[in-house]
Amino acid sequence: LEGLLTGGELSVLALFDKPDPLDGPFFEETIYVTPSRLSASDQAAIAARTSEAATALGLREGPLHAELRIDLARGDYWLIEMAGRSIGGLCSSVLEFGAGVCLEEVILRHAAGLPPGSTTRSGAAAGVMMIPIPKGGLYRGVDGETGARAIPGVTGIEITAKRNQPIVPLPEGASYLGFIFAQGPPPATVEATLRAAHAALHFHIDPALTLDVVGGER
Repeated sequence: LEGLLTGGELSVLALFDKPDPLDGPFFEETIYVTPSRLSASDQAAIAARTSEAATALGLREGPLHAELRIDLARGDYWLIEMAGRSIGGLCSSVLEFGAGVCLEEVILRHAAGLPPGSTTRSGAAAGVMMIPIPKGGLYRGVDGETGARAIPGVTGIEITAKRNQPIVPLPEGASYLGFIFAQGPPPATVEATLRAAHAALHFHIDPALTLDVVGGER
């Protein structure tokens, strides 16, 4: 949930679904899609739980980022993360409000005491995929980027890994290879577009060479 607190009152700016299972004990966050496909009652319950937690933590002004797990069968909502910040990385670029206002402008206008303008998300469904690291080693490059960009609905691909950069997968690692962005009419189509673009990318990762220092006299 991306929100904005004003005098302790929460305004929900966007609610993202994470359609992948995300099973523990650790997992990579991959796909975010908004608007949520949850029912209106579930979304209201998530907002209420988030607002309660913000109040308990003493958060009253500014951006709010919260992540929750839900059990739809039981109607349970568990808060697993909350911070007085906006969504990280390049993920915020999928959010636009009113006549194309970005999330950062909404936050800055609030901080400056200016009218925020419309905080209703504009445009079609949107999503982002944080490209996971499949294995450790040295990143050498990627093939298929042109084809992935040509998939209908893909709005951008940003490969943030640098050539010859050592990369480490979870649980020891804490980064991604890059980001895929997509838009489309229904959220399900956006999710499918992100998966198709990811499948079109072929990353080249060579084994990393390790050197052990062996002591001893010459």
